[in-house]
Amino acid sequence: MEMNPASVGDALTRLRRAQGQLNGVVAMIEEGEDCATVLTQLAAVSRALDRAGFKIVASGMRHCQAARERGEEPPMTEQELEKLFLSLA
Repeated sequence: MEMNPASVGDALTRLRRAQGQLNGVVAMIEEGEDCATVLTQLAAVSRALDRAGFKIVASGMRHCQAARERGEEPPMTEQELEKLFLSLA
């Protein structure tokens, strides 16, 4: 299934935010910040990436459901979507 920036806009925003957070984590390590502070920020980046992934899967589910409702063959099966979803867990 092809990615459409309009359909995953919120996920894209989350990814850009995570990218900035990750750059901040790298800078913190380079500057010798406290380990606990670095790990707290790294955990926040990880959660942001997970949420972006879930948004993308949800978008795919909506896209496939809309195709089914139009009587079309969806680009992915429910099993394929489930596998993608579980890969994030």
